[in-house]
Amino acid sequence: MKILSAEQLQKADQATLRSQNINSLELMERAATQIFNSIHAKLKGADVLFHIFCGIGNNGGDGLVLSRLLLEHGYKVKTYIVNFTDKRSDDFLKNYDRLIALNTTWPTQLKSETDFPQLSEKDIVVDAIFGIGLNRPLVSWVAKLIQHINASDAFVLSIDIPSGLYADRAPDTSDGVIKASTTFTFQTPKLAFFLPETAVYSRDFEVLDIGLDQHFINESNGVAELISKNMIRSMYQPREKFAHKGTYGHCLLIGGSYGKIGSMIIATEAAMRVGAGLATSYIPDCGYTALQTAVPTAMVVTDDNDNYIEAIDYDVEPNAIGIGMGMGTNKKTILAFENFLKKIEIPIVLDADALNSMAQHGDLSKHIPSGSILTPHPKELERLVGSWKDDFEKIKKAKEYSKRYQCILVIKGAYTLIVNDDTLYINTTGNPGMATGGTGDALTGIITGLLAQEYNPLHATLMGVYLHGLSGDLAIQTTGYQGLLATDVVQYIGKSFLNLFEIKTPAQTENS
Repeated sequence: MKILSAEQLQKADQATLRSQNINSLELMERAATQIFNSIHAKLKGADVLFHIFCGIGNNGGDGLVLSRLLLEHGYKVKTYIVNFTDKRSDDFLKNYDRLIALNTTWPTQLKSETDFPQLSEKDIVVDAIFGIGLNRPLVSWVAKLIQHINASDAFVLSIDIPSGLYADRAPDTSDGVIKASTTFTFQTPKLAFFLPETAVYSRDFEVLDIGLDQHFINESNGVAELISKNMIRSMYQPREKFAHKGTYGHCLLIGGSYGKIGSMIIATEAAMRVGAGLATSYIPDCGYTALQTAVPTAMVVTDDNDNYIEAIDYDVEPNAIGIGMGMGTNKKTILAFENFLKKIEIPIVLDADALNSMAQHGDLSKHIPSGSILTPHPKELERLVGSWKDDFEKIKKAKEYSKRYQCILVIKGAYTLIVNDDTLYINTTGNPGMATGGTGDALTGIITGLLAQEYNPLHATLMGVYLHGLSGDLAIQTTGYQGLLATDVVQYIGKSFLNLFEIKTPAQTENS
């Protein structure tokens, strides 16, 4: 699914009006009806009070339509107009007239703090104050209204986007953004829903298809794309009947140091679980017995040094290489890594201490082979690209780094971001249980194993990130969040492949 910018969505509205020969009032009715249908399906006429706060633009118009539909179906509703300016959109005014034609209590006009209503934690608040068209800081008393709503402990439902939040840039202030329990967003999710600093303003969101012009959406590049099961399934390379282990590549995993051999065990097994034909681990001598015992299907080559790697010297010919897991940053290790980078020509996967070594020696980035994949967590990314003022600038800097060094960046997080040149992908598999040591090593092993099987670097990355998160999602059904270990993620890799092609019955689809 594409994620469109605020500007693209506004253009999609106009394209829809032209292609479907409808007016903006009809499109507003369609959108608000979708929200009502979702609410009504869940509440089924429950005795609950709705407080609907409407701005004076088209987002407020959506709120007015919702107020009318709820009243027509017997719900208790109080509607408020947030009068922060004398200007009104035409569709707002028309829907205001439709609402008061019901002969119900007229909407309450809010003009200052003294007008704020009392809200109960048992109520539902609908936020229809601002939409994606917000382009300037809030009036002071409106920011205080938002703070009043946030302090109410009521269930807060935002229309399209939490008020005060921009779709494509950081908010002006954290105090002036609605903290929504859920957001009903139109046609496509907003980029702000997936970034650490802005995703906190909506605990959940539901995408409502309001029938915007599909041709326009298909022709738009968008600002990002969500990785979907269908996308990954289309990349999958089926196994051939007469294939052998050599068909599926030989991957080399390089890393480990005294006390950190576990990271290499996890990465090596993950590479084999994802389908690599052969795997060799290059580690310091202290880890030989542990790794050979834990992953007997892998081959092990050791450095002469017992505690850390001081030279990277192997006689295998790998199809893919993953490096950095638990490797440490001993001066001799960094020198060995530098010599390795200068002579390697195939795309490689760089993680953990490989990235930290590059950060310590900035000129190493220029030696990254084209098509390589870097898997930093946010702090490692900051060491590579420099600090940023917000998540939107972080993405900008990541794109600049990706273009400069012709590499793919995997920015690990609750929603892992994949940056390839100027293109941004967002992964939605995975869960909080994966915030535990070793899951990053598993991801490196998975991507390296796919790369060894001749998936191109981008496909290996997208598939690897998706399967990694999906394995964690499947595993927590047995372990729970707190009980999940990185080794559990590795054990569920096979089931994640099966899940890609799982066919649900109609009953299963309805209950999922």
